[in-house]
Amino acid sequence: YQRRVHGGPGGKGTPHHFNVVDKVDVLNSTLGKAMGGASGGFSSGCKEIVSLQRQRARPYLFSNAIAPAVVGTTLAVFEMLNTSDNLLQQLRSNTKQFREGMTKAGFRILGHPECPIAPVWFGDARLAAQAADAMLKRGIYVIGFSYPVVPKGKARIRVQLSAGHTPEQIDKCIKAFTEVKAEMGF
Repeated sequence: YQRRVHGGPGGKGTPHHFNVVDKVDVLNSTLGKAMGGASGGFSSGCKEIVSLQRQRARPYLFSNAIAPAVVGTTLAVFEMLNTSDNLLQQLRSNTKQFREGMTKAGFRILGHPECPIAPVWFGDARLAAQAADAMLKRGIYVIGFSYPVVPKGKARIRVQLSAGHTPEQIDKCIKAFTEVKAEMGF
């Protein structure tokens, strides 16, 4: 079983990144992360596993189907990604710019260096929440994560980069984090 959410080479997911595609029987993906905020996700595997999931999986049994517009848009985006790597290259560039800029500004960024989901370490839950609020006042929407989403004492603000961000927007975000850090004195 592998959860496909963090891209990997060619944007083909974690199993491809770690060269274990032939060892994975079930592949799940959240379209919320992979498609920049779309709803839903999917599970893929052999006919028997998919049938078992349809019969036994409570989230499947008690949820609505993905909206047709989301399915159609997702298929179109997958087609775009299969015909050009421009968006993937832009995402990689944006991820590098953000992670390097934040590190240079004195922030600790968690996760794999190539991952566009970039958790900014705060540790303290109240501090992370206050910093997220201060970022919103500067026009930057980020989410503070604390217990029970992450272990106690390991609060962070999750930043999710996309290919749609411009270098100027990323610089603005880094500047806002730096201002909040100076203002709050952490």
